[in-house]
Amino acid sequence: MPTPPSAAAPDGLAIGHYENFPVASVLLPRRLRRPVAVIYRFARTADDLADEGDAAPQERLAALGALSDALDRIDAGTDPGTPMMRALAEVIAEYRLPLPLFHDLLDAFRQDVTVHRHADWDSLLDYSRRSANPVGRLMLHLYGAATPDRFARADAICTGLQLVNFWQDVAIDFARGRVYLPADAMARHGVDDDALAEGRCDARWLALMEELKMRTEAMLQSGASLALDLPRTADWRIDWELRLVVQGGLRVLERIEAVGYDVFRRRPTLGPADWLLLAWRAAARYRTGTAPSKPAH
Repeated sequence: MPTPPSAAAPDGLAIGHYENFPVASVLLPRRLRRPVAVIYRFARTADDLADEGDAAPQERLAALGALSDALDRIDAGTDPGTPMMRALAEVIAEYRLPLPLFHDLLDAFRQDVTVHRHADWDSLLDYSRRSANPVGRLMLHLYGAATPDRFARADAICTGLQLVNFWQDVAIDFARGRVYLPADAMARHGVDDDALAEGRCDARWLALMEELKMRTEAMLQSGASLALDLPRTADWRIDWELRLVVQGGLRVLERIEAVGYDVFRRRPTLGPADWLLLAWRAAARYRTGTAPSKPAH
């Protein structure tokens, strides 16, 4: 849901580095701003414990474990111990949010501490299932739209947005010792760590990124119909938000392609003209129920 143009995609359905969370979205209904902000604070705190500062891995894991223990106390109906977790307990009770979704997030953050590479596409999807998809499912619960079919499409959007952010941030993540490119795909295309370190945009790199871009694009498109399938009781702004989410992710993929997949020397982002294009595409999708044709970059 719309945030600054530097974001990978304008939405809170994917957590990633939290730049895409819908805290400040003008389209977020007022009644949902507090619960979303409370959930964001929890997720942001956990993300920072896993990633920020200079704490040792065991210290990070212990801090994340303390949050997990607090969730268990919420489940048991006892005091979770901190103002942040008490506020979260209130939101969980009011909206009947499933606690396993919060535990999934913590599990993904624990993985961030110890796992910095992914062997294959399935490994990346499993990570996204816990790091990104829970937020989309929580949002559906807040919207009063939680059904298995909608979960599946929200998962596709969340994972797709997370992948967009990974491809956008290859250089940034590599500098931090993280590689989200599937290792088997890298090997298949002949791309290694030296290529990443040197920022080589040769034919092998282009082939790898084209494959990942196409798979990510298909994933986002597979979830796009969710915006047209929310209950009539849902606020109209939620429909628009979801349409902008998907179109934003797809547009960043176009931006990545437009710079020749050279994400080493520039980080493709969305500018003012892109937001106008996203609004047009979102409106076109609303009128036709299908994705609008893609204009030239």
